[in-house]
This record gives sequence, C-alpha cells and structure tokens, in this order.
Amino acid sequence: MRKPVIAIDGYSSTGKSSISKIIAHELGLVHLDTGALYRGITLFALNNCTTADNQIDLPHLFRRLSEIKLEFKVINNDLVTFLNGIDISKEIRTNKISQTVSLIARQKEIRDFLMETQRAAAKNGGIIMDGRDIGTVILPDADFKFFLTASIEERTKRRFLELQRLGIEADEDTVMKNLTQRDKIDSEREFAPLRKADDAIVIDNSNLSKLETIQLILSHIQTF
Repeated sequence: MRKPVIAIDGYSSTGKSSISKIIAHELGLVHLDTGALYRGITLFALNNCTTADNQIDLPHLFRRLSEIKLEFKVINNDLVTFLNGIDISKEIRTNKISQTVSLIARQKEIRDFLMETQRAAAKNGGIIMDGRDIGTVILPDADFKFFLTASIEERTKRRFLELQRLGIEADEDTVMKNLTQRDKIDSEREFAPLRKADDAIVIDNSNLSKLETIQLILSHIQTF
C-alpha cells in the first residue's frame, strides 16, 4: 500500500521542520527539510560567489549550481544536511544565513534547480516535506496539506531559544526584525510566494506545544 505524501508549509519558526521530523518517525515516512536546501545554497554562495564588497553575485552563483551537491544523512537518528560532503547543519542556522536566504530562495533559477530534486523524492510516496511552497508549487497533489502559523512574538521566542541551544549569539530584537523581514520577502516574492494552499488545513500553534501540534496534525491524517 502506497504511503502518503504530506506537505507542511508555513512561516519561519512555527516548528515545521522539527514537527515534520517527528511525524515522519511516527508514520514511517522520509522527512525532507526543504529550507535546509535553500540555506545550503546560501552558504555556498556566501563562501564562493561574492563581489568585492561581499554581496552575493547571483549570475556567478547560477553558473556554479552544477557544483552544488546537497544531501541528507541519518546520523544518531537525526537527519543531517551535507554540502559537498561536509556537515553544514549548524552553520546554516546562523543569523548571517537567515538574513540572506530569502534573496536566494526568491530566485527562479534556484527554485527550478531544486524543484525536480524535491519532486523526485516524493514520486513514490512515503514522504513529508516542509517549506513555504510545498503544497502550492512543489507538491500540489500531496495527499495532506497543512499550513502552520503563530504570532511574531511566539516565533521570536522560539527562534531565539533555538539559537541559544546552538551556541549562536543573538538578541531578541534582531531575531524579530529578521523574522518580520523574512515574512515580507517570502510573501511578496514573484516566484512561488509563501501562501496557504486552498485545500490546506491551517494550524495556529501560538498557544500549542510541539506535542499538541503534532497530535492535531496526526488527528487529521488518521481520520482519512
């Protein structure tokens, strides 16, 4: 029996990735964190494709996309992101990457580069994918679609605590500004903007724990 394809979209710091990972474990699915793919390309660009004044040279990046190999490996029960054979799971969570990833994510060339990789991963079912345009663009025929949202205050707190756990220096004002800017850029970009799919189930988890959010999502899946 074919396992389902699940799309989870939503705003930054609503817990999309960690929630998707747990649900994948519960249901025996593969979890693909698409945000890590865009962050990986952002890291490559910052390290290899900048101008003399440290701005990303997009045409240069586009010419070098064939050099980028992104993959996920399971290590100690965690899915770890690798860029050209190097573990980048911590490096891609820094503020520098967070401040720059929207520029990369709104480029049509980048989205096209990653689209077939993502679709191919879901071809045979049995996958849960999270991002910002999964249910609308990448997997419009997904069996289940969810859209996660939460207040900016709650998301700021979650993001700040995540950075602290990673040992990354940050302050809450900067985190909130980064999230607000990211929301605006993601929602207004020309290609594949962040929006709820017409048939997606909206979950506001401002006042829900991670476990409560997971249970709510599973309740929808198990009713079908």
